[in-house]
Amino acid sequence: LVVGIILVAINPYKQLPIYGDAIIHAYSGQNMGDMDPHIFAVAEEAYKQMARNNKNQSIIVSGESGAGKTVSARYIMRYFATVSKSSSNTHVEDKVLASNPITEAVGNAKTTRNDNSSRFGKYTEISFDQSYQIIGANMRTYLLEKSRVVFQSDNERNYHIFYQLCASATQPEFKHLKLGRSQENNLLFI
Repeated sequence: LVVGIILVAINPYKQLPIYGDAIIHAYSGQNMGDMDPHIFAVAEEAYKQMARNNKNQSIIVSGESGAGKTVSARYIMRYFATVSKSSSNTHVEDKVLASNPITEAVGNAKTTRNDNSSRFGKYTEISFDQSYQIIGANMRTYLLEKSRVVFQSDNERNYHIFYQLCASATQPEFKHLKLGRSQENNLLFI
């Protein structure tokens, strides 16, 4: 097992002008250490190693709830799309992230520390062709916190989808589910 670069990033909880196309182009083709530490430097090194050694690369984005993992993954995907000059696939990050509302509704819940806390892991695989252009992506979820379905600690909630379904109980397509108010159904939702 070989561990490469480790970058510790801090979520500033605001937009910074360090993720635009000009910054992507500044990091593109640079060697590690030539520029300041940046998520684009990590992405460039992975892209370069993939092309040079023709081997799969992994970037692990880890952190606590609210640390900015989803945003960091978006920046990495945008970097790959830009430097690979992928024509129709340039917006692959938009296509992958378009599934976020669905995965978040099923896998996110209110906790005491975060109103939209991910209670699962996400694995995104980006596929490249022989020219190292993006040709697709696949996302898998894992380690869903199943106990939350039947039990929540004080001041926490079930998965968002439960409340969304209950709020839609009067819609014709949901009548057969016999849903009521979320307070009545909370322990019955399985």
